[in-house]
Amino acid sequence: MATPGRKPPLFAPPGSGSPMRWVFSSIWLVYLIQPIYSLIHNHRDPLYVAGGVIVIALFCAIYVPIVGNGIRWPRLARYGLVAITLLAALACAVYGKDWIPLWIYVSAATGIVLAGAVSKHMAFLAIGAVGACYTFFGWLTHDNPSDYLVVLLPVLLVGIAMMGFRMQIELMRELGQARETVAKMAVSEERLRLARDMHDLTGQSLSMITLKSDLASKHLGRLPRSPETAAIHAELADIARVSRQTLHDIREAVSGYRRPTLAIELITARTALEAAGIHLDDDPELITRSGTFDDEAEAALAWCLREAVANVIRHSGARNCAIRLIERRDELSLEITDDGSGPNPASPKTGNGLRNMSERLSAVGGGLTLSPARPHGFHLTAAVSL
Repeated sequence: MATPGRKPPLFAPPGSGSPMRWVFSSIWLVYLIQPIYSLIHNHRDPLYVAGGVIVIALFCAIYVPIVGNGIRWPRLARYGLVAITLLAALACAVYGKDWIPLWIYVSAATGIVLAGAVSKHMAFLAIGAVGACYTFFGWLTHDNPSDYLVVLLPVLLVGIAMMGFRMQIELMRELGQARETVAKMAVSEERLRLARDMHDLTGQSLSMITLKSDLASKHLGRLPRSPETAAIHAELADIARVSRQTLHDIREAVSGYRRPTLAIELITARTALEAAGIHLDDDPELITRSGTFDDEAEAALAWCLREAVANVIRHSGARNCAIRLIERRDELSLEITDDGSGPNPASPKTGNGLRNMSERLSAVGGGLTLSPARPHGFHLTAAVSL
């Protein structure tokens, strides 16, 4: 800080998700040319100069990633913040007052890194601590009062501004998630509308066709038997069979459009288990995580929850049932445990249910695991990839 007329650096917000964030993070480092020039111009010792160049190079190499991409690497960014703070202190203590502007960059990094890692109050205190460090090294290096006051305001305000930029980035991210959620809700609502229309428009008509066919067959059965009446009876039976199958297919299609969710299936499971006299110990994560990950994966887990609860009620003879949602790395697992005898894999109906669960999970890259529970009971794990 040899010249009173120097200007403090300005900062722009790092772009979130854009390659330009690296440009915004590094372009302001051009102001560090001044202490490097002063070091080379005023000192002839090559080791002394090389040490300063190494310090400034390390400072820049750490500063750019933590400001440009610290949101994606929060833990590394905090370590990097500690590192550049120590480098700034070392540079000021060894090379003097020309290196005091480094504290502006430390303040900027503090604002962008800590705004999302700690409370606002703690982030403000951290920026104040950076200002205190700047003040201490200004006194230690005998910086003149005018230069000190010129840079003090940027040291404080740049950190606060970067806190605002970080909050703006977070708000934009949350807005994007909210828009995505609204779009998914709109699609889900349209699917439900189509399902209702399909059921209402065709279900009643097909039910009427089936009923009329059955009634016509009964009336026809009261007439004298003949080849013609037998043929008509067969045709009516075919009409009734086709209408029943079509109505069944439509109901299956409607059920497919009404994609289940973990929250809805858990509410249904609570009611069903309570009616069966089975105590349920459920996980709050089933409600809070519902709708926060892939729709297809959640639908597969919801179908498994429905089928597993049905098996517990019909086949296990259990008195207690526990349902947990557990996340491990990139996998989300639905775990259902009861203290009964468990479903019988030899039972055709139960076997089909377990097979259907396995097929649904396989379709979304997941899997089904069955095992005995301790000390007795049955444990089912349905896992999907996040």
